[in-house]
Amino acid sequence: MEIPDELRCVFSGKIEAEDGSYTLTVPTREVVDGDIQPDAAYRVGILKHPSSADSTEPETAPSTHQEQNHNRQSSHSAAPVEEGDHRTVDIDGVGEKGDGIARIDNGYVIIVPDTEKRDRVTVEITNVTPNVAFAEVVEHKAYYE
Repeated sequence: MEIPDELRCVFSGKIEAEDGSYTLTVPTREVVDGDIQPDAAYRVGILKHPSSADSTEPETAPSTHQEQNHNRQSSHSAAPVEEGDHRTVDIDGVGEKGDGIARIDNGYVIIVPDTEKRDRVTVEITNVTPNVAFAEVVEHKAYYE
């Protein structure tokens, strides 16, 4: 799957039925801390959540902050990397905030600050979600063609 450089945010959510239509709620943090604005138009892609791949029943939302953290930690196993992993990656794009974007294993995204397009770097994974990981440069290898 190709992920465009215009990617604004990645989050997991639940689609809810409401008055004959369906609603996907965008978390407040994506507007307050992220790169999206209320009342603006965006393209939305929907992917099946890895933990529900074999289930036909909808997931229920966690009811407490502690349950949300537990679910976030357990869902890391669906990601192709884990916190502390070292990987050599090619930066194939730069996000709007200037961070490098590397894609591995079927399009999984790793965000790497302080890199430029065509950098080849070894990184240490610092934070993992089911859809994207964040990393810091351990070693700058070279530029790739």
